[in-house]
This record gives sequence, structure tokens and C-alpha cells, in this order.
Amino acid sequence: MAAIRSKDTKPEMIVRRGLWKRGFRYRLNHKRLPGHPDLVLRKYRTCIFVNGCFWHGHNITITNKQETINVENSKCCKIPKTNREFWVAKICRNKERDKEEQRKLAEMGWHCITIWECDLKPSKREETLDSIAFTLNHIWLQDHGAKTVPYPKLEEEDMQMPMAAEG
Repeated sequence: MAAIRSKDTKPEMIVRRGLWKRGFRYRLNHKRLPGHPDLVLRKYRTCIFVNGCFWHGHNITITNKQETINVENSKCCKIPKTNREFWVAKICRNKERDKEEQRKLAEMGWHCITIWECDLKPSKREETLDSIAFTLNHIWLQDHGAKTVPYPKLEEEDMQMPMAAEG
């Protein structure tokens, strides 16, 4: 496990490039915030965590009944069959720690966005990055009290455009 990186991973680099290309500026791995978020956007009071599906137990349901732990694997994450108790306990601790860190950040007034590794596959990548940009813009408008103005209702006559050749 010493070879597993926690910074500058491929999914994190994809998110960083995508946000930079869309005009968002950020800081990396802020040491003073709980959980050391992967990206911190101070202007938006938002922390972004880019999580690996295996290490953070994406879509894994773990039920603890009478000291037995039942685990249902998801499509993107499978628990190894060898040393299963160790991996289940590790992933449970990671999930609990993630919830606690996000709770602390919320108490401090920060928004948290979690991006999963499987959402950054080439087929879903642009959609995921666009939704992050939409969410950040929505957060900024919400925090700065901008009011949305509804579009005026157009009558059928107004919708007919005159031809350019008409006088």
C-alpha cells in the first residue's frame, strides 16, 4: 500500500484540468482544513474530494447484524476475497472518517463536493465536469444573494420573427 498515492492521482488531475479549463482557480490539499481536501475553492467556500471507488467504498452497502458484516459489491468496486475482514473494516473506517470530515467542514461553513473515480471515465467525464461547474456557479449565486429573474412569458405573436428581407 506504500505505492498508493494520495496526491496528484489521475482522477484528481482530470478534475483539476477540467476546472482550470472552465475558469475556476483553486488551491491543492489545504492543510488547515479537516480531511485535507484535494481542491479548495475559497471564492466559492467549497472543498472538492476526488475519491477512488475502492478506497472509499463507492456504492458498497455494509450491514452489521449480530457481529456479522454483510457486504454487497457494486459495479465499480469489489472487495477482495482474501483477507476480507481487513478490507471491510478498512473501508468502513474510511467511510466513517469521510462523513466526519465533511460534517466538520459543513460546521465551518464550507460546501463539500465528492467526485467518484467512476464518474470520470471518458464516457461520463465531460458531463461530470459540467455538473461540477454548474454546482459551483449555483453555490456562488446562492451565497451572494443573487436573485433569479424568471423569463417573461412570450405570446405567440411575439415569437414570429420578421424576415430579414422585409422592410
